[in-house]
Amino acid sequence: MHIEAGVVNGAKMVLSYATGAGVIGMGAKLAWDNIKDNGAISLALKSLIATIIVFCCFEVLPHYPIGVSEVHLILGTTIFLIFGIAPAMIGLALGLLIQGIFFAQFDLPQYGINVTTLLASMLILYGASRKIIPQNIAYKDISYSQMLKMSIVWEGAVVSWVAFWALYGQGFGAENLHNIVTFGSAYMLVIIIEPLVDLAVLSAVKAFNSDKCNILFDKRLNNCKI
Repeated sequence: MHIEAGVVNGAKMVLSYATGAGVIGMGAKLAWDNIKDNGAISLALKSLIATIIVFCCFEVLPHYPIGVSEVHLILGTTIFLIFGIAPAMIGLALGLLIQGIFFAQFDLPQYGINVTTLLASMLILYGASRKIIPQNIAYKDISYSQMLKMSIVWEGAVVSWVAFWALYGQGFGAENLHNIVTFGSAYMLVIIIEPLVDLAVLSAVKAFNSDKCNILFDKRLNNCKI
C-alpha cells in the first residue's frame, strides 16, 4: 500500500499533510482514552509489539510493487483484534515511519499519504467491527464469516484509499486506471490469507483462555473483567 513516488506531487501533497495530521490526531485521542482505561504501561507494551509486527510485515515479509503501489500482508485485523484500536494505530504509524527512516527513505515524502491510508482504514475497520461483532462476543470467539467480513473491510479500505490518492494525483487516464485495477486485483487476494492467519492467532489465544485482563492484550479479546 506504499503509494509510488511521483503519483502525488507538488501542491497536491498539502492534502496528505492535512489528512495525515488528522488521522494521527484521532489516534492520539484514542491512545489517551486507552491510557485512562488500561494504563500507560499497557498501551506502551501493546504498541511496541504492534510496531514490531507491522515493521516485519513491511520489511521482512514478501512485498511486491504492482500498479500504483505495493502489495503487503499487513495483518491489520490481527493487531486490531489482539491489541485494540489505539495500539494498532500507533503500531501502523511507527512501523511505517521506522521503515521509511532506516530502510526506505524514498518513501518518507509520501508518509502523509501512506499513514492516512493505514490509519483511516483502521478507523473504518474499528467502526465496522462494532456492527459485525456483537458486544457480548469476545474477539477470540468470532466466526470465520465474521473474520472474513472484517478482512474485506480492512483490505477494501486500503485499496480504496490507494485508488483515491492515485486518482487525485494522476487523474482518470487509461494507464492510471489500469494501474489502479491491477493493484486492487492483486491486493484483494490477501483477503484469502489474512482471515486464516487471524483465526490461527485467535485459536492460540483460546489455548490460554482466561477471563482476567492481560496487560499485553485488549480487554475485548477475552471480554475479560477487571
